[in-house]
Amino acid sequence: MSYEKRFSKGEVIIKQGDLGSSFFRIIEGTAEAIVNYGEEGERSLTELSAGQFFGELAAIEAYPRSATIIAKEDVVAEEIDQDQLKDFFNENPDMILAIMKNIGGRLKELTAEYDLVNKAIAGAKAQQAKDESLFAKIKKFADYYTSGKSSISKPSAEALREASEKLKGQTGGNIETYDKGTIIFKEGEIGNCMYIVYGGVVGIYSNYSTDDQNKLTDLYPVECFGEMGMISGDARSATAVADQPETYVEIIRPDDLAELFKSSPVKIEMILKHLSYRLRKLTFDYLNACKELNDLYNG
Repeated sequence: MSYEKRFSKGEVIIKQGDLGSSFFRIIEGTAEAIVNYGEEGERSLTELSAGQFFGELAAIEAYPRSATIIAKEDVVAEEIDQDQLKDFFNENPDMILAIMKNIGGRLKELTAEYDLVNKAIAGAKAQQAKDESLFAKIKKFADYYTSGKSSISKPSAEALREASEKLKGQTGGNIETYDKGTIIFKEGEIGNCMYIVYGGVVGIYSNYSTDDQNKLTDLYPVECFGEMGMISGDARSATAVADQPETYVEIIRPDDLAELFKSSPVKIEMILKHLSYRLRKLTFDYLNACKELNDLYNG
């Protein structure tokens, strides 16, 4: 259940700040994502081509559009309404993984940029030489941050409780229970699955069991982890450990997604919302780091 739409070169497809109720997949042509379009501090973020999605975060979480999308040339796009998402996935089960990969690719790209900015901050604080090429690259994001249009909010306890209620009785599938201290996966391993926590606590660590061990976060029931390894096939970026006795999780592989949507669509909805939140939070942290670097260079 989707609609084919055509946009002329220069036409606004979606507008920053609007509440979204649909998302798009480009069939033909290219589009451009722009922040502060038509205002002071206007900056181009990225170019979108055939096969790519945009607007999906707003549709998944009813979140305001984070950028304006302009047709860079004549564009043919498929528009999928939020209330037709279930029908769309039923007819196109392969699109579940495609959308996850689309968000995952943006997470991976932005994580690399975020790491560069943090290294530049460390260098600037140490009075090292300024990397003007990097500064020029991140200044567009610093401008976006200072415009005051970026924001992030963590899911509330009520939202997490409601998600937990929806998952009750839906713990079928590949469930594994771990004793306290069990390593679920190791940093550096190649991952081909993701996990949903149903009971206990999972600790995420960098440099686990070394002198430099650092706990990055704790994960509780209805939270997901390991999805980036599954989506990209890259090595695990951290180690996951069962930090409570009888910690149990569901294991999900790419081939499980279509059947999982048929049997428990709420799980797919939860995974997509989890990815959306991760990208929004990373974007906020990145913009914050860009502002700090901008202040260091101009302070």
